[in-house]
Amino acid sequence: MAGLRMSSPAPRKRRGPIAARLLALDAWIDSTLYEIGFKAGQFWESATIFFRRFRVKGWRRGIIELLSEGFTLGAGGSVLMLALAMPAFQDTAGDWRAQGDFAVTFLDRYGNEIGQRGIIQRDSVPVDEMPDHVIKAVLATEDRRFFEHYGIDFLGLMRAIFQNVRANSVVQGGSSITQQLAKNLFLTNERTFERKIKEAFLSVWLEANLSKKEILQLYLDRAYMGGGTFGIEAAADFYFGKSVKDLNLAEAAMLAGLFKAPTKYAPHINLPAARARANVVLSNLVDAGFMTEGQVLQARLHPADVVDRGERKSPDYYLDWAFDEVKKIAKPGQHSLVAHTTFDANIQKAAEESVEFHLRQFGKEYNVTEGAVVVIETNGAVRAIVGGRDYGASQFNRATKALRQTGSSFKPYVYATAMEHGFTPESVVSGGAVSWGNWSPHNYSGGAAGNVTLLVAMAKSINTVPVRLAKDYLGIAPIKAMAEAMGVESPLEAHKTMVLGTSLMTVMDQATGYSVFAQNGFVGTRHAITQLVTRTGDVVYDWTKDAPPPHRVLSEQALRSMNTMLAAVPAIGTARRAQIPNVVVAGKTGTTQSYRDAWFVGFTGNYTAAVWLGNDDFSPTKNMTGGSLPAMVWQRLMAYAHQNIDLKPIPGIDKPFVDAETAAKAEEAQKKSAEQAAAEAAAERPPVLSGRTTQTLREMTKVLQAAPVLAAPPAPETLSAL
Repeated sequence: MAGLRMSSPAPRKRRGPIAARLLALDAWIDSTLYEIGFKAGQFWESATIFFRRFRVKGWRRGIIELLSEGFTLGAGGSVLMLALAMPAFQDTAGDWRAQGDFAVTFLDRYGNEIGQRGIIQRDSVPVDEMPDHVIKAVLATEDRRFFEHYGIDFLGLMRAIFQNVRANSVVQGGSSITQQLAKNLFLTNERTFERKIKEAFLSVWLEANLSKKEILQLYLDRAYMGGGTFGIEAAADFYFGKSVKDLNLAEAAMLAGLFKAPTKYAPHINLPAARARANVVLSNLVDAGFMTEGQVLQARLHPADVVDRGERKSPDYYLDWAFDEVKKIAKPGQHSLVAHTTFDANIQKAAEESVEFHLRQFGKEYNVTEGAVVVIETNGAVRAIVGGRDYGASQFNRATKALRQTGSSFKPYVYATAMEHGFTPESVVSGGAVSWGNWSPHNYSGGAAGNVTLLVAMAKSINTVPVRLAKDYLGIAPIKAMAEAMGVESPLEAHKTMVLGTSLMTVMDQATGYSVFAQNGFVGTRHAITQLVTRTGDVVYDWTKDAPPPHRVLSEQALRSMNTMLAAVPAIGTARRAQIPNVVVAGKTGTTQSYRDAWFVGFTGNYTAAVWLGNDDFSPTKNMTGGSLPAMVWQRLMAYAHQNIDLKPIPGIDKPFVDAETAAKAEEAQKKSAEQAAAEAAAERPPVLSGRTTQTLREMTKVLQAAPVLAAPPAPETLSAL
């Protein structure tokens, strides 16, 4: 051992200053993280011990759980309410207070004044300057707790529900003045759940942004009061020839009774009903505690008298649309104007009477409550607009603003496109079953139609034929382009179901589009304003000079073919109830899914009229088709419009009169075509060729056999259609 030599360890390498600093940093990080974790553990332990003091058991725990769930549901409900409120608040964009600075007086086609729109209606009278009994009469009838609620009167709503249930009818309304103002400013009268949601949110929004006095002022200035008047000041002048400042209690009560039903209780139309309504308002003043029976007794004994205005009924739906047209064509700085319109009071009255007559007679039977009509003369002049049954109950114009599905009344746009692509009324197309992707439309009767001519397909409203035309020959884009070229302004969806009328259109669109058939294929003639004149007599707009010139959208051949087919619809097809004695008429019926909408749009050489019937809430009718009530409304109106006038022929049809020989030939042609279609349907094999090839072979066979389809040789265009 002693001889062994111990080796000394190798000398350590000395660390530099940078390494020392890094080691120190690492140690600091480790210790810091440890301290943070230790402190966090201590805090969590302390918090746990602290909150254990609040731990509850038994019935107290149940309450805590309920509150917790309530907060959770409340948070979710807040998000949902925000999502529902967003569409409502979009309506408040822009200067919603302004009525526009236009002041327009409207004259009919003969120069008679028919109404006014714009600021000329009357200057506003501040609420503070109105008599106390005027304000009390309005509040007692419309919203007794107006100064106590925040837009929605829940107590008043419950009271109204109780009274309505007890009376088994609607005897009280639950809407506050703020809700009614929200509807007047931003919404329509459509009875939909969406509208009620928007109304509620907008009511709260108005309460948050306006004072009670401002809300009441806007309500009194904007409400429709009958007789074509808007606002209580205009109504006071119209009915009593005085300012609202000078109204006595009896007159104030009569005006306060107009807010909910201005047409029904308009005193210049029905003075006894207006006085009875005013008596109800006086009772409301006593019931609300605003006045005593002794204070209202004099008004009961001496009811108000009104200025004799005759039974003039303001064409308000027409005026609203014409006012919009004025604002489109008036030049900057031209605001105080006199507008000469195309309005015809006699046709307007006939249209309103026809709608009301048939809805009263058959409304319950068909479960239909509303209708709309537009009448356009062949020169493009809009003669009448019916936007609903009662303007006082609803100022929403169903003729110009309501978008409804058109059903089969859209088919003429499809066939017009086909005629421009070389087809003719004698062209034969299979009416058998057709599938387009996963869509397999069916005919109204449910069966297959076999091979039919386009004339028969139009007259019988066979669904599979226009679908086959669009699928195999035309495509959707040309059909959409054709409808838009013919004057349809509503946005159309370029979807394959469009050919059967699933796109939404207005009654004005339909009347405009069909008027092309009556106006020799030209579009661009529709107008309501013939002249705009300043108060000093200067003509600032003349339709004959300033309007863009009309242009042709249908060739003469296509127009002749279309009118031949459309004239067959009332003669041998689905619109027999639209026939006018001894007058050739043409048109098309339309019925939508679940019978929600029913149409008849038709024309003669003199007029085009579109009729729609349905319900505001989109509820279905009781199997009402376009060939039933709408055709009857159209027939009654047009029969009156064609009295004592020079009848004009429909373009492409030589005579405006129907003779027995023509009718017999049409019936015989229909019979032969039906028999031939049935025979071909029975012999038809499953197709192995394309639709176009199959049609070409069949047309060649017909030409070679020289077999007439409609008691006439095939037109030379038959082959060019292939």
